[in-house]
Amino acid sequence: MKIPVCAVLDIGKTNKKLFLFDENYKIVLEKSGQFPETTDEDGDPCENVALLTSWVSDSLQEVFALEEYDVKAINFSTYGASLVHVDEKGAPVAPLYNYLKPYPETLQKQFYSAYGGEQEFTRKTASPILGSLNSAMIIYRLKYEKPELFAKIKYSLHLPQYVSSLVTHLFASDITSIGCHTNLWDFDQNTYHAWVAQEGILEKLAPIEPGDKVVTKSINGHDRLVGIGLHDSSSALIPYLVSFHEPFVLISTGTWCISLNPFNHTPLTDEELQYDCLCYMQYNGKPVKASRLFAGYEHEQQTKRLAEHFQKEANYYKTVAFDARIINELKAEKKTDGIDFGRLSKPPMTEGLFGQRDLAGYDSYEKAYHQLILDIVNQQIISTGLVLTGSSVKRIFVDGGFGKNPIYMNLLAGAFPEMEIFAASVAQATSLGAALSIHRHWNTQPLPPDLIDLRFYNSGSTYIQQ
Repeated sequence: MKIPVCAVLDIGKTNKKLFLFDENYKIVLEKSGQFPETTDEDGDPCENVALLTSWVSDSLQEVFALEEYDVKAINFSTYGASLVHVDEKGAPVAPLYNYLKPYPETLQKQFYSAYGGEQEFTRKTASPILGSLNSAMIIYRLKYEKPELFAKIKYSLHLPQYVSSLVTHLFASDITSIGCHTNLWDFDQNTYHAWVAQEGILEKLAPIEPGDKVVTKSINGHDRLVGIGLHDSSSALIPYLVSFHEPFVLISTGTWCISLNPFNHTPLTDEELQYDCLCYMQYNGKPVKASRLFAGYEHEQQTKRLAEHFQKEANYYKTVAFDARIINELKAEKKTDGIDFGRLSKPPMTEGLFGQRDLAGYDSYEKAYHQLILDIVNQQIISTGLVLTGSSVKRIFVDGGFGKNPIYMNLLAGAFPEMEIFAASVAQATSLGAALSIHRHWNTQPLPPDLIDLRFYNSGSTYIQQ
């Protein structure tokens, strides 16, 4: 008898994966793909949309051919801030421009001057000024810099919905992508911002469909339920939302440490925007207040510096255990001499303190590494505190790399003694969230109670620099 499964294509910037989940949401098959980037007409690197399209089709055909699995449903999760511009037949008419592509300063000034100024516009749209990372700015740029190409666009599809359209041949938009620092959504009015219609861009955006919508498609002689796809950050939150009903904050750690509070619906303030706060959207349309800290990148750069200075292996930090005695020493010493605090960005979210510290002042790698994590956690307190204000959260979950770091976790527990602090582990949370979002359509089994592994950290024996 064939095993009923849900297939999820999880498309990251570097790695592309396909997972099969059984009815208990255990991964029964995993496939990976990787292919080189290409360049756009300006020579800037970008996703090779032709190779991506082929990989999606080929990967699905491979799993359809497996005799042991019955693919009941398919869904998609991809990185955000990326649009695929297609014609009436769904064929791309432009490159999949990279969200890191430099944005023309003159055009940016023209935009914000026309629509109320930077401060008010960013507040309304919950979108810090991020250039091409505000994905709607790519469409705006095409209108003014490449009008002939702009005229060819039938729809500018967010990447999850483009990938879904390869299977459904239907065009849709989804609120998890629209609501993620795109400059598109007016959070005051809960609709598209007025500029979208005024610039003739609204007609190039596909109809908004519910995030848990599925369509039935006959594929290889079998009816299969196909979702419209989700933005990866919103998808990764779903396993927590279905598992825990008391208010919580999730700190999702990677290159960026993103603090997500789905229980804080207060509007973004100007100060929060200055500190790089933004809003995501849940697939049910509810906002998620979020703050970002570039801590994973900081950790990567500074551990290279530590390894070189102390003549250790690059991953030596993984052997360093939490030592409360070292924390006490560092707190007493307050090593800040010679540090130019004025050099640090006002919101200390993108530049760390440790880079200015003189490593000659530390007699061991272990002590210096504890200082690095202290500096990172001090920033984390500020960043996470921004999304805690105005909500009744009593639990913080940490997933990703820092959730496996005992120094970080112990210091975080000491920083929030009134909270329950957990390291959380979810196997492929982004993909799992995409499968869970369409659970009611394909799966008759109850949701399993063990989707997330938790490890509790007690704040009793730790404390943090103030």
